Amino acid sequence: QVQLVESGGGLVQAGSSLTLSCAGSGRTFSTYPMGWLRQAPGKEREFVAAIGGSGGTYYSGSVKGRFTISRDNAKNTVYLQMNSLKPEDTAVYYCAADQSLVDLQRRRADYWGKGTLVTVSS
Repeated sequence: QVQLVESGGGLVQAGSSLTLSCAGSGRTFSTYPMGWLRQAPGKEREFVAAIGGSGGTYYSGSVKGRFTISRDNAKNTVYLQMNSLKPEDTAVYYCAADQSLVDLQRRRADYWGKGTLVTVSS
């Protein structure tokens, strides 16, 4: 059974940092583009960041310069380092994997995690 399991969410103050992890199991994701998407209360799910199989990275405008996505293929894991967090970053963060980076950016994915909640207080 293929699974993506997120961890690292929590409650932090504005300006703080937090690192999310997503561990894959059931298959090797080393060649799969992987990404993070988020959904705030009452809003649609939105693309946050993605990383290609070769390491190329892509970010939404709202997080570029503050968030960094990385991957460790040996551990089948992708990370999201979040710095200078703002209250508007509050959301459930989902890990996703898809054969297409474009699909990830369009909020479509072959595989989804169940999400981890990040709450940023002002």
